[in-house]
Amino acid sequence: MIDIKLDFIFNRGRPRLAATLVSTGLGCSRVQKGTSELEIRARAKAEMPSSQLVAQVLEHKDIGFVMVDAKKEAKLAKKLGFHEEGSLYILKGDRTIEFDGEFAADVLVEFLLDLIEDPVEVIGSKLEVQAFERIEDHIKLIGFFKSEDSEYYKAFEEAAEHFQPYIKFFATFDKGVAKKLSLKMNEVDFYEPFMDEPTAIPDKPYTEEELVEFIKEHQRPTLRRLRPEDMFETWEDDLNGIHIVAFAERSDPDGYEFLETLKQVARDNTDNPDLSIIWIDPDDFPLLIAYWEKTFKIDLFKPQIGVVNVTDADSVWMEIPDDDDLPTAGELEDWIEDVLSGKINTEEDDKEDDDDDDDDGDSDNSDEEENDDSDDDDDD
Repeated sequence: MIDIKLDFIFNRGRPRLAATLVSTGLGCSRVQKGTSELEIRARAKAEMPSSQLVAQVLEHKDIGFVMVDAKKEAKLAKKLGFHEEGSLYILKGDRTIEFDGEFAADVLVEFLLDLIEDPVEVIGSKLEVQAFERIEDHIKLIGFFKSEDSEYYKAFEEAAEHFQPYIKFFATFDKGVAKKLSLKMNEVDFYEPFMDEPTAIPDKPYTEEELVEFIKEHQRPTLRRLRPEDMFETWEDDLNGIHIVAFAERSDPDGYEFLETLKQVARDNTDNPDLSIIWIDPDDFPLLIAYWEKTFKIDLFKPQIGVVNVTDADSVWMEIPDDDDLPTAGELEDWIEDVLSGKINTEEDDKEDDDDDDDDGDSDNSDEEENDDSDDDDDD
């Protein structure tokens, strides 16, 4: 199972791999549980015990699970907009949402429960404001509206449905809350992950289409956390075939310090459209730690930052001598600038490996020649 997930992440041939998994075929049936149901149609794995467990856990939530055979039910799959074999799709109303996360029962349950909730959470107290402010590793939006009947709130709510549950939408109808958050009537603030200050979306009031367009244009943060529920989507959203990746355990003192430095770098460079750093907390992916250490030849018990080629997982990592001498914000910025300029790249690393192989070959040839000369001397 681990090999499958890793091939999804590091090899963009996801449909080819998943097609093999569904080759045994899965029957197609329709589950009716009333108008409030979420129908789950999975062109999924031939053996996917997590889906069975999730179905049992969520049985009381009116969530129906349906398996669709990608070959036998090809017309149905095409009609429903299922384009990738081995993927899991959720139908909610007239929306089709592709699950792009880890196929683990706990991840799927949390994802589906989030989808059942209303797309917009209403804030009306100081405690709820504090909870809102503590959310720092997600994109979030908050708007101030007259009431739930406001046409501008309805547009905001409809826009939220496009991004649920990946992006968090909040609203308030309370003047005190709006004042604390510096919101004007019908204004929406956009919060990038780990940023201190939000961006007020211009030209209020907004239509649904205007909100959706703005969010899509700003959907790639300067610093973003790799999360189990959308890990594949995040990995596929690369810049010129590479990712700048940082490993840091938030619960570890050194990891926390390194992460705070990364946040500072992100805040100082938030206007750079070419910069996007993926932060991975190894604690979120315990089953992948050994693989990442072997693939990247790094120690994940200490903070790391490197550039990774998304096609073949080749990588180059910043030299960090020891935990007591972590890089400063300035040193990280210099290293990142070298990556963005191409001075540091994975192709150069490949050339060095080839040169090493050539040197090894020359050494072997020299040894053979010396042995031949020695044999000639013996003959004389």
